[in-house]
Amino acid sequence: MAPGDRAVPGRAQTALLLTHTVVVQAVTFMLRPASAYRALELDVPGAWLGVLGASFAAVPLLLAVPSGHAVDRFGERRVAVAGSVLLAAAGLGFVAFAGTVAGLVVASMLLGTAHLCAVVAQQALVANRTPAQRYDAAFGYYTFAASLGQALGPGLIVVFGGSRPIPDTRAIFVGAAVVALPLLVVALLLRPSGQHGAAGDGPGAGGMRELLRQPGLVRALTVSCVVLAAVDISLVYLPALGAERGIASGSIGVLLGVRAVASMASRLLLGRLVAALSRRTVLVGSVAVSAAGLALLLPPLPFPVLVVVVTVAGFGLGAGQPLTMSFLAEVAPPGLRGRAMSLRLTGNRLGQVLIPSAAGALAAGAGAAGVLACTAAGLAGAALAATRLHRSPPHQ
Repeated sequence: MAPGDRAVPGRAQTALLLTHTVVVQAVTFMLRPASAYRALELDVPGAWLGVLGASFAAVPLLLAVPSGHAVDRFGERRVAVAGSVLLAAAGLGFVAFAGTVAGLVVASMLLGTAHLCAVVAQQALVANRTPAQRYDAAFGYYTFAASLGQALGPGLIVVFGGSRPIPDTRAIFVGAAVVALPLLVVALLLRPSGQHGAAGDGPGAGGMRELLRQPGLVRALTVSCVVLAAVDISLVYLPALGAERGIASGSIGVLLGVRAVASMASRLLLGRLVAALSRRTVLVGSVAVSAAGLALLLPPLPFPVLVVVVTVAGFGLGAGQPLTMSFLAEVAPPGLRGRAMSLRLTGNRLGQVLIPSAAGALAAGAGAAGVLACTAAGLAGAALAATRLHRSPPHQ
């Protein structure tokens, strides 16, 4: 393979990667709600719905770092193929075993593992095949594709399961398996970066210690998990805020849609913004703007003003994830970028569990506005932490 092939991915390879990303997210975001519908069909107690949701995240939390090590050792394509096979197997697992709660939990764990393998491989491929000066645009397009897949997934529930209050879950599970099967071909066509084995060939712990010593890495991980937790909190507490203030559910749906579209727009424009302002400036500014947006939701506002505020907050929240990916890709040495991305996913999973719980506990007496205030304060702290991040010279 020519050096130029490693440095700049061809358009066909980029299209394959983005296609893989969209389909993985779409299938995942089709199966997760469908599994909840099947649980409702089985009259599962509410507590078990929480177990079902946690089962998707539990295994990835344990396997995130080993999956990153596998990418660094065996290459991105092999792990992407494994993720694609597991995703189709998860769909078939739901078909075969979704008649019981235990079967749903096992299939959800398989789905979480498949999603993890695919995402770690995708992110490492972007990091390893993209020149450092193009990281921001590349990760912006990658996260846009992920958001697009997440938006398409729930729509596929209607395509396969119909528009009844409880859809035909078996048809959804079969449809997910069918949609996932071509992913194996796409993954096999992906060209590995050739960076695997470049560093950290010894025990995994040694490579991880080297990685954690990289300047700014822990700070970037912290910013990433705070921003992602803020996105999750806004999805839950905007509806709660609307219920407290008598805002119609349709209006809240519009606000959530506006937030999602604004985040996707910021990811498409990310390369241009960074080229004009610098990565650190855009990261600090976007996180600070999102903090201000959530803080402005505290007083009662007319709906048109709410739309503007949520748009601004969504635009800021959308930039946080791809920019922290860029920082991690830049500071991680070749051969350790899979582990860098897996560390980010581990931190994000922990943040999604711990930060919303802490915000809810701290603001238990203040309602949804109190939770959003705590989240805004956390984002302000993350923006402050981001000011200490700096651009490192690319690894040779």
